[in-house]
Amino acid sequence: MAGAAYESACLLTENGKIKKIAERIEEKENADGVVLDVKGAWVLPGLIDAHSHIGIFEEKKGKIGDNSNETTEPITPYIKALDAINPMDAAFHSAIKAGVTSVMVGPGSSNVVGGQFVFIKTNGRCIDEMVVLEPAAMKVAFGENPITNYGGNNQMPSSRMTIAAMLREELFEAKRYFESKKAALENGKDFEEDFRKECWLPVLRKEIPIKAHAHRADDILTAIRIAKLFDLNLTLDHCTEGHLIAGEIKASGFPAIIGPSLASKNKTETQYLDFKTAGVLAKAGVKVAITTDHPVSLIQCLPLCAGIAAKEGLGIEEGLRAITINAAEICNVASRVGSLEVGKDADIAIFDGNPMETFTSCLYTIIDGKIVYRADSA
Repeated sequence: MAGAAYESACLLTENGKIKKIAERIEEKENADGVVLDVKGAWVLPGLIDAHSHIGIFEEKKGKIGDNSNETTEPITPYIKALDAINPMDAAFHSAIKAGVTSVMVGPGSSNVVGGQFVFIKTNGRCIDEMVVLEPAAMKVAFGENPITNYGGNNQMPSSRMTIAAMLREELFEAKRYFESKKAALENGKDFEEDFRKECWLPVLRKEIPIKAHAHRADDILTAIRIAKLFDLNLTLDHCTEGHLIAGEIKASGFPAIIGPSLASKNKTETQYLDFKTAGVLAKAGVKVAITTDHPVSLIQCLPLCAGIAAKEGLGIEEGLRAITINAAEICNVASRVGSLEVGKDADIAIFDGNPMETFTSCLYTIIDGKIVYRADSA
C-alpha cells in the first residue's frame, strides 16, 4: 500500500495510534496488554469508501430514512451531511464487518450544488466523535439527475447547458463574496457575512475539492472545464465513461472515484458502465479510488468491487490501493488513515486472505486501536 511490506511482522498500537512496526516487538512494550496472534493473515489498513451515502440513506427504513437530497431548491451549498447521518444505520455494522473503517459521506445528486461532505470513521454512536474531516468536499452534480428532478417539474435546470450555467453563476457570486470579504478585512472594515456564501470559502481557498457527480464523458469534461475556470480542486466521482477520455482526465491532473460498477445500467448516461474503467485510468496515470456509492451497491461489497476491477485490468496492488491509500489521499485524510505507518490512526483490518477474493473473511476490525469486530464472537 504505502511504505514497506512485511511477510512477517508485529504492529504495536497505543492511545489509538500506530506506535511501532517491526519484525519483532517485545511484549513488555505493549502497554494495554492485548495481543492478537494472526499468523498467516493479511494485516491491512482499514478499508475506505471514498463516496457514499451511508447513514443518510438508511437501510430498512424506506423513504422516511432517505435524507440524501434536498429536492426543492437546486443550489444548496450550505447544507451539511453531518446534520443528517444516523450512526444507528445498520449499514455501519456491515461496513465494520467487512473491514471498512472510514467513509466519505455526503448528499446525493439531485441538485446542481448538493452540499457538504464529511469524512468519518464507521464506529461510534455520536457523529461528532466520528468525524475526521468536516467539511471534506462540496458536492456538485451534472447530467440526468438534476435535469430529472427539476426539469420534469418545469423548473431550472432542464438541460445540461443550464446545469453548467447555474454552477458558474453560483461560483462567480461566491468568488465575488470571497474577494469582497478579503478586501474588507485587509482594510479593517466591517463585513456582513452571508451564511449561504461562507460555505464556499474552503473550496475557493482550495482546502477542499468540489466533488463532481459525472457519468458521461461530456459531463466529466464540463466539470474539468469549470474547475479550471475558477482554479478549484476537483474529484471526478463515478466517472463512468472515464475510460473513453483517459488522456484528457490525466491531463487535467484530477483524480477519479470509480463506481458503483456493481449496479445496473439503469440510465442512459451509464450505458458504458464497465469494471475496466478503473484499470484504463490507472494505466493512463490517473489516481483512482473505488466506491460502492452505498446504498446503490452495498458498502460491504467494497473489497469485491475492487477485486473485479483488479481482474478487469486494475491489478491486485492498485486494487488494494484504490480502497486504502489512494482513497485517503483523494479525500485529503492520508495523514491519518489509508496506510499502516507510525503515527497514523490505528485503523486496521485483518483478513484470512486477500479481501478482494470472494471467500475471504474479515477476522478483526480495529478502529482507533480498539477491536470493534472479531469474527470468532460475531
